Formats: sequence, structure tokens, C-alpha cells
Amino acid sequence: MLAVEKIREYFPIYKKHPRLVYLDSGATSLKPQPVLDKMNEYYAEYGVNIHRGVYELSFRATDEYDLAREKVARFINARPDEIVFTSNVTDALNKLALMYAKENLKAGDVVLTSELEHHSSLLPWMKICEENGARLRYIPLNKEGRITAENFKKALSKEVKVVAITFVSNVMGYRTPLEEIIPLAHENGSVVIVDAAQAVQHFRVDVKVLDCDFLAFSGHKMLGPTGIGVLFGKKRHLKNLKPVFYGGDMNQDVYFDHVEIKEVPYCFEAGTPPIAEAIGLGRAIDFLEEIGLAEIAAHGKALYQYAMEKLSGIDGVTVYNRDADIPIIAFNIDGVHPHDAATCFDQEEICLRAGHHCAQLVSRFLNCAGTLRASIYLYNNKEDIDRFISVLEKTIALFRKLDGGK
Repeated sequence: MLAVEKIREYFPIYKKHPRLVYLDSGATSLKPQPVLDKMNEYYAEYGVNIHRGVYELSFRATDEYDLAREKVARFINARPDEIVFTSNVTDALNKLALMYAKENLKAGDVVLTSELEHHSSLLPWMKICEENGARLRYIPLNKEGRITAENFKKALSKEVKVVAITFVSNVMGYRTPLEEIIPLAHENGSVVIVDAAQAVQHFRVDVKVLDCDFLAFSGHKMLGPTGIGVLFGKKRHLKNLKPVFYGGDMNQDVYFDHVEIKEVPYCFEAGTPPIAEAIGLGRAIDFLEEIGLAEIAAHGKALYQYAMEKLSGIDGVTVYNRDADIPIIAFNIDGVHPHDAATCFDQEEICLRAGHHCAQLVSRFLNCAGTLRASIYLYNNKEDIDRFISVLEKTIALFRKLDGGK
């Protein structure tokens, strides 16, 4: 187990809220002081624009921004020129869908996806299919709610041009067997786009080993700031895409009747980029690597198993994912709307997510209006789980009393 008390010293939110039990890292992670300090350093010491200025402060800002790109590339084993900075994973996946579909998707083609997708992975392709006559097809889930290689094979056909798929479900915490699926897709001539928003903060992702064509994730779920996302693309694919946004700093030369754009990835980063946010993300990567992703994964698994043991002895709770691959618990109190239950937890300074988690097809699969979600990360400990279980039992008792003791 990690030395959580020592780790928490880096998170100023615990000084302001010492009783906080934060179990909503699947939505966004807390931010450590070194990340805040690094961003403040940019604003206070050299907070100017990049690539444009021919003076020392601008050179320093550019160097720090470029260094952040190198850190991100190293983190997922990519090349720096395969890393495009965006504002978040939603921005990355939408831009990619627009750029790729314009040149590569036509009426009758199929985009293969799944019911486990976050709306950011699903809706851009749904809209594109509505507009150009392509079709969406869904990989059947097994009884547990997982994507399997066997079911992927059943859904695959020569018409499938794009596979848009989650690495880890943000509701169920299930890891997609991409190591088996991607080779099958490539044999079929399909391009694979991976939503890794719930993956990179929990385990090492190597895009070369994975061999995905594109992959996207957000900084704010991995101890970094909001407002920064990453789109990885194999260099040969990025070179064949045309930007959807034009403006400052993405062009090489502008003439009266045409424009020559910069090389990738700069041609996809029009305007002033999220400079402080990129630098902050670079520092967040440093922080994660100093602790160790393997250690973070082991810590999360131990707490998840501890929570499951406690939950197994409680009547009146439905847990939907008793064998998750990352420490996410999707559950409901029987007969209680998740929003009502979440309010009870909030009164005890316990932060849970309630609702459909921007993945409504998962709720439809589970046949419920939504779920409560407890997502565990490196700053959680056994005491957090104990308080979570205690308040859960109190909440069950409260609603039973309100329901006449049933």
C-alpha cells in the first residue's frame, strides 16, 4: 500500500477539507501542489506566448511547452511529433472524427463501437453517420457487460472502416482486450481509435506495443489541470489529415489564394495553445512516475478488494461490477435514486458521482436510471473506505425508515 498520509501532504485540498473522502477521481482527480506550483511559475516568471516572440521569455515558454510534449510522448512511448495538444479528450475525439471522416468515411461504411462508450467517444461518430450515410454498429457485450474479442469478431466485417472504442469503461471499470482486438481490426483494414481517459492514470500504456492508430486522454484525470487533452496519432495517419481549425501559428505561409500549413503536430494547434496547462500536465506526469504507476495500480486494487469485502455483507445494495479492472465501484441502493443517495454522502463530506456518467447506454444495459460511482485513486486509504461503508449503511437505514421500515 502507498504511504497515503505522506502523499496527501502534496494535495492542498486536504488542508482545507481534512475530513474529505474524495471518491470521484473518475470524473477528475485532485491536483498536487507541484503541479500548481509549476503552472504558477509559468504565469509569474515567464507567462508569455510561445513560438511567436523573438525574446528570451518567449524562448523559455516555448522550451517548457515543447518539453511537456516530450514528457507526454515518453509517457505513452510515442514520438513528440505524434502528440497533439487539445483542450480535453472530448475536443480531441471530436476533432479527430471530423478530420478523419471527411477524407475516409462514405455512405455504407461502418463505424464499430460499443455500449460502454463515454459520450465523447460515441456521439461524434453518431452525428457523422447521420450526416454522411455511414452506419454505427455496436459490439455485443457479454452477460457481465464486457467487450470480448470473440464478440468483436462477430461484429467485424469488411464494411467496418473505423473502430472507436474505450480502453476502460468509466462506469464499469472493465478493461477492453485491445491487445487481441487491434490486430483483428488491422487485418480487416480498420483504423482503431482508443479513448484512454480512464486508462493512462492507472497503468502503463505503450502505444507502440498496443499498435493503436489514435489514442486520446485528458490531463485532469491524471493529476493535471483542466483544459488540456492529448491526441496521439501515428505519424503517417496525422500527415494524411487536414485541420478543421485555421488561424494563428498553424500556418507556414499565407498567400492571396491559398495557405501552406505547418508540419504535424503544429498544424492542428491553431491559436494560442493551453501553455500553462500543458506545462502542468508535464509536471503531473513527473509526479505519477515518481510514485510509480505499478504501485498506484496495486494500491487501487487493494482498496477496491477491501471495499468489495465490506459491501458483500450489506443487504440492499446492488453492485454492478464486482470484478473491475480499475478501482471503480458502480452500485445502487435498492429503491433509492442515486442522486438522493449522493446527497446523503455529501452531508458527510464524501464525494461520489451519481447519474449516468456521460455514458447513458451503460445505464440502459444495466436497466437502471443511473448509478452511484465510487472511484478510488492514490490519495485514498482504508479509512476512506470505512467511512464510505459506514455512511452507506446509515443511508440505507434512513431510506428504510422513510419507507416505513421495509
